[in-house]
Amino acid sequence: MADGLHLDYGAVLHATEDGNPMPANARVSRRIASIAESATLAVDAKAKALKAAGRPVIGFGAGEPDFPTPEYIVEAAIEAARQPRFHRYSPAGGLPELKQAIAEKTLRDSGYQVDPSQVLVTNGGKQAVYESFATLLDPGDEVLVPTPFWTTYPEAIRLAGGVPVEVFAGPEQGYLVTVDQLEAALTANTKVLLFVSPSNPTGAVYSPEQVAEIGRWAAAKGLWVITDEIYEHLTYDGMPFTSIATAAPELGDKVVILNGVAKTYAMTGWRVGWMIGPNDVVKAATNMQSHATSNVANVSQMAALAAVSGPLTAVDEMKVAFDRRRKAMVDGLNAIDGVECPTPKGAFYAYADVRGLLGKEFPTADGTIRPATSAELAALILDQVEVAVVPGEAFGPSGFVRLSYALGDDDLATGVGRLQEFLAKAK
Repeated sequence: MADGLHLDYGAVLHATEDGNPMPANARVSRRIASIAESATLAVDAKAKALKAAGRPVIGFGAGEPDFPTPEYIVEAAIEAARQPRFHRYSPAGGLPELKQAIAEKTLRDSGYQVDPSQVLVTNGGKQAVYESFATLLDPGDEVLVPTPFWTTYPEAIRLAGGVPVEVFAGPEQGYLVTVDQLEAALTANTKVLLFVSPSNPTGAVYSPEQVAEIGRWAAAKGLWVITDEIYEHLTYDGMPFTSIATAAPELGDKVVILNGVAKTYAMTGWRVGWMIGPNDVVKAATNMQSHATSNVANVSQMAALAAVSGPLTAVDEMKVAFDRRRKAMVDGLNAIDGVECPTPKGAFYAYADVRGLLGKEFPTADGTIRPATSAELAALILDQVEVAVVPGEAFGPSGFVRLSYALGDDDLATGVGRLQEFLAKAK
């Protein structure tokens, strides 16, 4: 085992053991202690720490574009920082000019018309995710969660008092859930359907017909739909992005849209997201935010204003690079015996089925190791060849790994090459 490389994926994925009572004098509340650390950020932090220590680690963990934020957005932030009015508190729900721009951008990109009063600007997309669930859910309310899912969704649902209900779709169906599967998971306690297309972690994209069918089903069942559209501009092979709010007008006002600037404009560190919904829901979420964080940093809001109201030229240029890397990664992974990786149609992730490698023997300097889970396989890969991937346990069932191709071409080629060489040793 390479010294200093081990990452305890089990500790990351399971903060506490289910069923074990908390001590009466516990220093941390049961509610917070039950939350698992973000596995994707944990893997990324480990990879960056090792690289800073001089180790040649290739990190496929975090979904973070390797491009700088476009210059016109940076300049807008610099100009805003010079204006004294942005040195002060601003409305908790967002700058009026940004809310207006987000409403206009939503009509432009999704064909969905909203009033600026229906927009809440949040500290990144994660805050929008949590506030949406916290606003809609009462204790015991169930949320249908198409699986594989982004690791934060079920934690946010539980923290809000809800119950995530996993609906798994494997690679044999392109990681796309069907109405029949959703119907089978429906109970009297179901209140919300979570819908994500393009998907993190799989890169799956629903067709316009599939989106409309699922939306009509949810409307007929009286469900709310929370839809995360943060990867809307990252689709490939002619696959269109389709907003469920537009495709299924039957939903009426029982739909909440989540979005942000992080992925589209390479602005992960600026921390600007938003939620769009009916006025009463947005007002309630704004009240909550007024106590939690107040306004998003004004300089970041003005950068986001430049992003959403500006051209998509830089976005299109980044997409060309992502598309090239997507093809290279999928080809490289599918060249490995025991690995099957469907071609993602959106986002910047490949979700590889590695069940064919589990239980096989891998020779190491410390002896033969036989990983039984994808978490054990991911730990072995990091230890042996200094490549960081995120195991399927972070997103649902074991047996899969997620790799982000939002990194440089050279690093991608080096990392996939290491995987090919190491995984070929399986017996």
